[in-house]
Amino acid sequence: MLRILHTADWHLGQSFHGFDRDYEHQLFLEWLLGTVEERQPDALLIAGDVFDSVNPSAGAQRRFYDFLARAHTVAPRLQIIAIAGNHDAAARLEAPAGLFERLNISVVGTVDRGLDGEIDFTKFLVPLKGVDGQVEAIALAVPFLRPADVPIVAESTDPYLDGMRDLYLRVTEAARALREREYSGAALVALGHCHIQGAIESRDSERRLVVGGAEALKAETFPIDLAYVALGHLHKPQEFDGRICYCGSPIPLSFSEKDYEHRVIELAIDRSTIVSFTSLPIPKSASLVRLPESQSAKIDELLQLLADTEFDSTLPAEAHPFLEIRLLDDGPDPTRRRRIEAALEGKAVRLASIKFEQTAPAESGETTGKSGVHTVEDLTTLDPEVILRGAHLEKFGTEPDALVLAAFREVLSLESHEAR
Repeated sequence: MLRILHTADWHLGQSFHGFDRDYEHQLFLEWLLGTVEERQPDALLIAGDVFDSVNPSAGAQRRFYDFLARAHTVAPRLQIIAIAGNHDAAARLEAPAGLFERLNISVVGTVDRGLDGEIDFTKFLVPLKGVDGQVEAIALAVPFLRPADVPIVAESTDPYLDGMRDLYLRVTEAARALREREYSGAALVALGHCHIQGAIESRDSERRLVVGGAEALKAETFPIDLAYVALGHLHKPQEFDGRICYCGSPIPLSFSEKDYEHRVIELAIDRSTIVSFTSLPIPKSASLVRLPESQSAKIDELLQLLADTEFDSTLPAEAHPFLEIRLLDDGPDPTRRRRIEAALEGKAVRLASIKFEQTAPAESGETTGKSGVHTVEDLTTLDPEVILRGAHLEKFGTEPDALVLAAFREVLSLESHEAR
């Protein structure tokens, strides 16, 4: 029997509206380290987005490497497998391969090709050993895939989507062949950093530039003989088909995630059968608060609400809750922020965000939400590809072809990393 912990989307080094999250990440990693020491799993799977940026701070990198070293100390048999996510610098993440090997760590960040241009599918395969030292599973560690990473599929209408599907299929075939040659009866366990059709997104914190939308993979992409699929990218915990799982992020990474359960998955697999599946709740170290909770308020109502709200003053400053304020914009008023900050002075809370909402004029033809309220948050939910498709249709009378879309997605992916 193989015992596994599954985690993802740490986003070490995140700056949250100008506030550092290092305190929360430190407490999470200490908790995870204690869990590893107590439960002594055979493997820890980290399904991408270890860091929040392709250029993580020295402090964020120290957190990661310190955790890896200490995990090896408290659980010398532990195998750690990590893949790169869309926020990670793939080549940089896997660069210390020689050192990692000595610590029983495998990191897969990039897609390698031979001189003939063919992908080396065996790179993604990592044998996993049980307590007796025998290989009990083969991990298929597939990192976040960009358009340039995937195989070319002949006569494809969507080269990127079909290429991702083809790569997962061919990695699975390579794993089956390895099992038949060397590890009879071993379970197949996959890691991926991608978007599954029908999954729930956290649009405030998950980039829908390349993954998502039309590029969402169907659950059938992962063949039924994969005993478990450990996914990262979407921050909301969710499962599909009883074996495809997003464990979710360990801390809330946006206000849309403030009520999420944060967890690590513990499971046991016996010859391709999941015999136990447990969600281990992660202790919350700092809360996210939205005022008002349901809808925006006028400035005077808001100031009264802030005066009446108590926050726990016994908490250390690093654990003070983050506050998002929802304010009805009833006209120009340059004093509002100063008045809000004055109302919060001395309170054990961190003002992270002020969301202004305004009522759109009925005759303007604008699309509004409930009660005619239109929020500035709507701008963050626009999908660049939807805009491109609409503009192309308006100018040329046709949808952009598959090659144009593939190039557009590649540009968006590159720009998102440069911006961070």
